[in-house]
Amino acid sequence: MRGPATALRLAAAGHPVVLGARRTDRLATLVPEIEAAGGQALAVPLDMTDAASARHFATAALARFGRIDVLVANAGVMPLSPLAAGLVDEWDRTIDVNVRGLLHSIAATLPTMLDQGTGHVVTIASVGAFEVSPTAAVYCGTKYAARAITEGHRQESPRSVRVTTVSPGVTDSELASTITDPSAAAAMVAYRAECVLADAIARAVAYAVDERPDVDANEIVVRPVGQR
Repeated sequence: MRGPATALRLAAAGHPVVLGARRTDRLATLVPEIEAAGGQALAVPLDMTDAASARHFATAALARFGRIDVLVANAGVMPLSPLAAGLVDEWDRTIDVNVRGLLHSIAATLPTMLDQGTGHVVTIASVGAFEVSPTAAVYCGTKYAARAITEGHRQESPRSVRVTTVSPGVTDSELASTITDPSAAAAMVAYRAECVLADAIARAVAYAVDERPDVDANEIVVRPVGQR
């Protein structure tokens, strides 16, 4: 999965990491793994659809490490379905996680970055932020929005705050497991026949984060060589 892979890679590079997720059991196994390898990690329960939860996460990070240098906004869901299926609850959840979650994370962390005079926001978007396909109208809509929000953030930010959008193609992840529509689920089997491992996305994030302070890698697209 992209989140754990990114945390492991950044921690191995010497970055203290604060991990947030609703599924705290995943965090409970990841923190000891990072610490056993010599890294520093803190786990904080987090629901990005809740602005108060995002603020609590940022407060916990500051209390432990005294700074917030990098935000990796990785939370996302992809319950694909044709619009005719009318799965409104799934559409709402997709918007809540993929768009509101990103906004909540920025709102919770940007003031600290501005106060300390440095920071880096990395949004994990999707190749769905560049093109739309059947059954993916809502998902792609949220990823277009995430890319637009991040680009707007880049244009507004002072030079001291870098902003990067990483857009994965087909990746070994749990995203497809949220699809309940049978036709969309069946179509994804062939579509996901070739995928990149989650560490490919983690390497892209690490590249952007570890660049010199005067270099801002704005857009990175990572996909399998066979994906068109």
